[in-house]
Amino acid sequence: MRLEQLRLRGFRNYESLTADFVPGVNLIVGDNAQGKTNLLEAITYLSMGHSFRTRKEQELIGMGAEFAELEAKLFSQGREQSIRAILFPGRRSRQLYIGGVRQKTAAELPGILTTVLFCPEDLLTLKMGPSARRRLLDNALTQLRPGYERALTQYTRLHDHKSRILKDRFQNPSLLETLPDFNLRMAQVGAILIAYRARFMERLAQLAADFHQEFSGGKEHLTVTYQTVSNIPDPLAPQQEVLQKLLEHQHSHYRAELESCQCLSGPHRDDFDVLLDGVSLKGYGSQGQIRTAAISLKLAEREIFRRDTGEEPVLLLDDVLSELDPARQDFILNRIASGQVFITCCERSRVTEIGKVLTIEHGALLEGA
Repeated sequence: MRLEQLRLRGFRNYESLTADFVPGVNLIVGDNAQGKTNLLEAITYLSMGHSFRTRKEQELIGMGAEFAELEAKLFSQGREQSIRAILFPGRRSRQLYIGGVRQKTAAELPGILTTVLFCPEDLLTLKMGPSARRRLLDNALTQLRPGYERALTQYTRLHDHKSRILKDRFQNPSLLETLPDFNLRMAQVGAILIAYRARFMERLAQLAADFHQEFSGGKEHLTVTYQTVSNIPDPLAPQQEVLQKLLEHQHSHYRAELESCQCLSGPHRDDFDVLLDGVSLKGYGSQGQIRTAAISLKLAEREIFRRDTGEEPVLLLDDVLSELDPARQDFILNRIASGQVFITCCERSRVTEIGKVLTIEHGALLEGA
């Protein structure tokens, strides 16, 4: 899989841009706030159907632009393909095209352009709250498993409806009559999400442990544990068993949900923990340990994509090399020898000899290789 060309118009600070890329390493150089991350954001948008920085598409449209247009030409699934997105301000729906054919939703995007993004925020993911780690899971699984994205969208909608019922029941007590139906549907869809997440995390844990073993020279042992609803001892159990446990958990938290007006039961509260030699990094990991573990997780994610799709996903490294010491930089650079890679940085030192250099200044491409 390789991205051959990207065209932008009215996207973020890009009034107009056409950039051609090489199959190997593409080094995107420029000072801060020139548009390097915006370029990677455009690539991930065409990959996943949303930005990794914001859920508000209005923010993606450049100041004064009537719309934003993104188009990628790529080689994927053994043939030349194209993806195009047009974003409009206000409430007008976006337009998505694959191979020139308009799509009703973004459900057909996964698998066309598969990306693995590693940005500075990922170095903090293991220290941040659970929502950041759930986003890591969701971003990976929505690209790998179309069924997961459908289930996640449905669950999010059910969760929003139930939250409104809990908050509005004082003004309209009859809303509580609908709660059992929402609880059942949330448990049914929640069991599907847990099955996807548990299987993905099982594979991620094994591969990340292997990478970290190599990364640390065999000095540390990394483990990853998936944490879902507390009364589910085995998230890999048959879905019917997980469903029953979810219903039991909902029942036991019914009074607490009414009192708090919040959904307290379900996989929307899932998390995972990363441990080194049995000690959680959330509270006790050093900066170096957290960075090494985060890198191991991303390399593991990339390997899962490669095994599942038969293609090397496009790897996006957004200004992460500057956050790492020389030994960790060398480890990453040696590990990305295969496949297409995009690296943003402020300085060319260390990586100028390994690919094509594109210089970005004020949303414009100044020079090529």
